[in-house]
Amino acid sequence: MSNDTPSSLTTIVNISSTTVRDYLSCIQIVMVNTTLPANIGSAARAMHTMGLSKLTVVDPKLPIDETSVSHAAGGSELLSSAIIAPTLESAIKNCQLVFAASSRSRHLPRPVVTPTQAAKIMLDFIDKQSAINGQDGINTAPNIAILFGREDRGLTNEELAYADYHIQIDANPAYPVLNVASAVQVIASFIYAYTQTHTQSDSKVSNDIAKVNDNVETTEQPMLNTYLRQQWDEPAITQQQLQQLTERTTALMVQQKLADNENLKSLPSRLSRLGSRLQLDQKEYQLLSALIAKLLKD
Repeated sequence: MSNDTPSSLTTIVNISSTTVRDYLSCIQIVMVNTTLPANIGSAARAMHTMGLSKLTVVDPKLPIDETSVSHAAGGSELLSSAIIAPTLESAIKNCQLVFAASSRSRHLPRPVVTPTQAAKIMLDFIDKQSAINGQDGINTAPNIAILFGREDRGLTNEELAYADYHIQIDANPAYPVLNVASAVQVIASFIYAYTQTHTQSDSKVSNDIAKVNDNVETTEQPMLNTYLRQQWDEPAITQQQLQQLTERTTALMVQQKLADNENLKSLPSRLSRLGSRLQLDQKEYQLLSALIAKLLKD
């Protein structure tokens, strides 16, 4: 296993010849603050079964051990290559698209999608970003993360705020909580199935997102509108860049006395959500950064 943060991007081939493995190599599973090493192993087994190979564990309470290996079965190689990250920020700083598994709505919710919707968003994003990179002569692939929380309480509101979308699995409304490894298995299976269909025919996708929306029954609150990542003429910004922009905007508002530094409340989370919805590209990020830097200096 490695104690380094994830590399920024990985190599991908031309879209027209992209395989299931190529698509899945763009996706990393991120487990946050796990308690039981056995669950890390079970998650690795679930990933390997569904063709995923990139595992990041953020600040685990106990290290990967023999019980992890025994529960991983055929996925033990994922454990040896797993990245151990000290913080969630360092784990996803180079990701351009972030999902979070969540069993219920939280404060300042993000757009909620089903596993099938999430798979479509991911693969469309990979295609579009790879096309842009190809035009620019960049032989790199997008980096997508799916966050999974603690066994007892999932992800905190602050951690969920890093995600562009929240994934919810249809389950018994009286107890819609899955074991973390089971959640990895379910979501990964939808991604694998959709990827197979996607690679077989670009013109025939198995689940159109609009049709899925029509079939989704909401039991408590209606889902927020889902904004699909658009195809711009420049690569998308990373999660680290989004958080930097959020911090600089917050600092500017404090400087201009539009916010109280001692009582920011949900301001950073709202700015982060706004940034996700804007879907900034690299050039737009540079323009806004330059503007904010100038205003802060003045």
